[in-house]
Amino acid sequence: MASGLGAITLAAAAALCLSGCANLGYYWQSATGHLRVMGAARPVQAWIDDSATPQRLKEQLALSQRIRAFASRELQLPDNASYTRYADLHRSAVIWNVVAAPPYSLTLKTWCFPVTGCIGYRGYYDEAQARALAAQLREEGLESDAYPVPAYSTLGWMNWAGGDPLLNTFIGYPEGELARTIFHELAHQVVYAKDDTMFNESFATAVERLGVQRWLDQAGPAARADYERYDERRRQFRALTLGTRKALEAAYDTKVPLPQEERARRKAETMARFRDDYARLRASWNVDPARLRLLDQWVAQANNAAFGAQAAYDELVPGFEGLFTSLGGDWRHFYDEARRLATVPKDERHQALKNKDSPRA
Repeated sequence: MASGLGAITLAAAAALCLSGCANLGYYWQSATGHLRVMGAARPVQAWIDDSATPQRLKEQLALSQRIRAFASRELQLPDNASYTRYADLHRSAVIWNVVAAPPYSLTLKTWCFPVTGCIGYRGYYDEAQARALAAQLREEGLESDAYPVPAYSTLGWMNWAGGDPLLNTFIGYPEGELARTIFHELAHQVVYAKDDTMFNESFATAVERLGVQRWLDQAGPAARADYERYDERRRQFRALTLGTRKALEAAYDTKVPLPQEERARRKAETMARFRDDYARLRASWNVDPARLRLLDQWVAQANNAAFGAQAAYDELVPGFEGLFTSLGGDWRHFYDEARRLATVPKDERHQALKNKDSPRA
C-alpha cells in the first residue's frame, strides 16, 4: 500500500523497561533492533566521499541533504542530527508492523507502552516474529496484517546519539517521495499525542503533503511531472479505499439492527467490489506491473485491520490541511495549534479537526 508510512519506534520505551517490564522479550528486540540500525549508520558525507559508494546513491544522499535543509528552513521542522547519517540494512523494510481488528469493525486493537502510550500497531525488526504474531491474532478470531515499514521516527529522543538515519529502504525513492518521507518523519518530532495514533499519523501526513508542494515549487520540471503521475495514482487509490471504508463502516454499524448473516454478506460484497474496482483502476494506469507488486499484495490481503491502519494515516488529514489554511499557511502557528490540540481530550481534538475539513481530500 502507501509507502513511506511512519511508525513510532519503541526503543525509547524499551530503555525504560529493561529492569522489569512485562513482556521483556518484546522490548529487548525493540531496543537491540534499533541499536543495530543506529550502529550501521555513517555520516552522509562519509558515504559520498567513499569511492565504493554507487554514483546513484551519492546523488540521492546529496538530494536528501538539500531536502533536509529545506525542511528546517522553509517548513520550520526541527533542525537537528536526524537524516544526516545513512545506513544500509540489507533488507527491504526497517520494521514490520502488526495490526489487528475484529471481524466486523475497523477499530484497531491497541497495545500500550511506556512513553508512547497506547498505539494501534506492534512493531518488529524481525519479519518472522511479526508474521507469527499476526497468525496468533488470527487464531484468536481477529483479522490481522503484518506490513513492511520503510521509515520510522524516534520522536527526537535519539538525537543525542546521532538522530534517525536515512535508510536504504527509502533512499531510492523519486525526489518527491523522498521529500515526503523525510517531512513526515520529522513532523513526528514536532507534536505527539499519547494514545492517539490517528492524530499523530494524520498530522505527519498533512505536513508531508503540504510540504512536498512547497518543495516541488522549486524543483525541476522532471521531478514535478514524475511526482504528479505518482500522486494521481495515489489520489485515485485513496478515493477507492475511502469509499470502501465507508461501505464497511455502514455494514458494521451496530445502530442498524441486522442479522449477522446480512452483515457478513454486505462485507463480502464490499470487499469483492473493492478488488474488482482496483483491477479496473490498475489497468488504466499503464504502469510496469513490477512497480505495483506491493500494492497488488496489499489489495489481495486487505481486511479490516489493513483498512483500519490506513484510516489512521488519512482520516484527519483534511482537518489539518484546513487548519493550516485558516492560519494563513504559517508553519509556526500551525505547529503551535497542533501542540495545543494534543493537550485536549481525544474526542474534542478529533471533532475540532473534522470541523476544519479542507475541500482537498
